[in-house]
Amino acid sequence: MSDPLLDTVRRYVETCADPAGLAQTPIPGLTIIRQVVPSGLVHAISRPLVCLVLQGSKQVAMGTQTFAFGAGDSLLITADVPTVSQITCASVAAPYLSLVLNLDPAVIADLTMQMRAVSVAEGAPPVRVQPTDTEVADAALRLMRLLEHPAAVPVLHAQLMRELHYWLLAGRHGAAIHRLGWPESHAQRVGRAVAVLRAEFTRPLRVDRLAKAASMSPSSFHHHFRAVTSLSPLQFQKQLRLIEARRLMTAEGWSASRAAFAVGYESVSQFTREYGRMFGLPPVKDTAAMRSGAEAAA
Repeated sequence: MSDPLLDTVRRYVETCADPAGLAQTPIPGLTIIRQVVPSGLVHAISRPLVCLVLQGSKQVAMGTQTFAFGAGDSLLITADVPTVSQITCASVAAPYLSLVLNLDPAVIADLTMQMRAVSVAEGAPPVRVQPTDTEVADAALRLMRLLEHPAAVPVLHAQLMRELHYWLLAGRHGAAIHRLGWPESHAQRVGRAVAVLRAEFTRPLRVDRLAKAASMSPSSFHHHFRAVTSLSPLQFQKQLRLIEARRLMTAEGWSASRAAFAVGYESVSQFTREYGRMFGLPPVKDTAAMRSGAEAAA
């Protein structure tokens, strides 16, 4: 990995990161993560993204697969799939640092129309790890240096993001990323239903509405939704609810009952059971453990 990229990211994150170690840049879809201690398990349903690790190491599990990676590697996620991640190597002297880019299907579709030689990975897994291509690291460095000129960001960021997408498509991850640009592919159609679920996960689930958003019959929708996300629509909604409830309790200080009702549960006991199955501890004990871990890190 390019040392200038590491140095540039380090300078930016040291002044712009929030207390949780996240630096949301003014470039839409570009985030920097900094952690000075190894983390606990973090459950998420990520949008399609690429994560360039610059320092430290991490592991991500999806289903029965576990991916371990570190500085010089890139994690690619090409679908809205549930993951459990953990930063495994980080310290004050050498923090975990990564650059996270949300992939833009519209940019990918436009580029693939022009890149006729790009291959396609049929049935490629939604999570994979590869060494970061030199061209990708160089494009990321140009994007980070743009942040040093705030007045230029609104004018130039789009073309630099497009360049970064180009090198991702032209590199090791290209065949897998290309699928995101297929017009009206199953992944794109399921993605429309996922967008509805993300916006309305606290409401009762209406599968017919989701199927309509995906332009599929209900039976076809169930099949393709699971094929893309590895979950049923109901399981997907449940994980979104539990992840948000956990955030409300740990970050906002909400009680378990208040969080349960806020995310759409009608029964606190059902919420407690399902929370324990997902996170390994009941809500009160899990929240206390996460807070004590955060205090120790501080």
